[in-house]
Amino acid sequence: MKVLHVITGLGIGGAEQQLRLMLRHLPLRSAVVTLTNPGAVADGIEADGTPVTHLGMTGNRDVGALPRLTRLIRQGGYDLVHTHLYRACVYGRPAARLAGVRSVIATEHSLGDAQIEGRPLSAGTRALYLATERLGTSTVAVSPSVARRLTRWGVAPSRISVVPNGIETNRFAFDPRARASARAALGLPPNAFVVGGVGRLAPGKRFDRLVRAVAAVPEARLLLVGEGDQRERLLRVAEECGAKDRVLLAGACEDPPAGPSGPTEQETGAHAAGPAGPEGLAGIPAPAGPEGLAGIPASAGPVGPAASAVLSDSADPSGPSGATGGRPGLPAMLAAMDVFVSTSPDETFGLAVVEALAAGLPALYVACPAIDDLPADAAPGARRIGESVPELISALLALRDSGHGRLAPPEAVRRYDIAQSARKLMSLYHQAVHGPTPVK
Repeated sequence: MKVLHVITGLGIGGAEQQLRLMLRHLPLRSAVVTLTNPGAVADGIEADGTPVTHLGMTGNRDVGALPRLTRLIRQGGYDLVHTHLYRACVYGRPAARLAGVRSVIATEHSLGDAQIEGRPLSAGTRALYLATERLGTSTVAVSPSVARRLTRWGVAPSRISVVPNGIETNRFAFDPRARASARAALGLPPNAFVVGGVGRLAPGKRFDRLVRAVAAVPEARLLLVGEGDQRERLLRVAEECGAKDRVLLAGACEDPPAGPSGPTEQETGAHAAGPAGPEGLAGIPAPAGPEGLAGIPASAGPVGPAASAVLSDSADPSGPSGATGGRPGLPAMLAAMDVFVSTSPDETFGLAVVEALAAGLPALYVACPAIDDLPADAAPGARRIGESVPELISALLALRDSGHGRLAPPEAVRRYDIAQSARKLMSLYHQAVHGPTPVK
């Protein structure tokens, strides 16, 4: 089976990194088209052996992208097209049909209660989505919560399948050596109480509340992993709270790090498509690579008291820290934390919470469908809290004073192993291309 994945962009983000991770576990010939922004995740996907083509779309109304994408799909001879994120779904589903591909699956990664991909929902957004949804074979929801939202939007339940996001669980297992080396690289004291968060520094994540809460916990440190347009505002909040020296914004973290480390061809039976060549896939010119991580110029390092340490060579790239180029990787960043907090009130899955639980961290969250959709005993280390700063302060103080050690990964983590999600997705692919398996 030959599959083309179409995604809106490939800068560092949850849906983008989830696509890359899934590609490492699908035993297929695959290729990827990104409509815009071939960022760090595009580099990682190509390093893993899957070709990426940049379509060069200039905006939401660049209707010329439709014939370009249609031509690319037709020339590729694909059995199935899989679209990811709103714009890719709106353009990719009709392009696949125009190219003669009848099997078209879309994954809805980012539909919240009041927003989609961080933008407010509107009647026009919904109408356009539903008009193109009918051109597809089925829609994948990353959680039962998203499936319910799609149904409320007007997508027929019979056309929705749940394939949860996943993680490579073993990569996040706690390693005390990774903790020590990551803290050294980040300039964090060995015995400090470190509160952590992971995600885009965007208004919807409400990280300002986390900054204010940590500022109120004596001697606590905050480690935020992510990048976004709220960076300077968060630094100002930290300074206003008198906690500037206790807040570290470590920048975006590509995960998995670039380079082939997923299942081998012998392990999966996969036969990866060959390199795209100098002109990219199907003759569309391939752009120059990004200047730095997630489109940030290489000279623009993290801002914060340990900025120089973050980019130093003090962490061994081949050692337990999971570092890349002297920078701690995401598993090592989680190992450096003592408690994980997600302050976002509107999530479609909450993958970062699952990763934190896999690393043995207690997790506080405002919204996390990945946990709330499971039985109560599936994640005893996770606790749902309200949105107020005082409640968060109280919860952090209780965890600080409990003297807890690392927790065993709960049942929830095993449920979200990426290998299980890949098997579910392969079953959907087979059904879309070959039809339902006859009941014997």
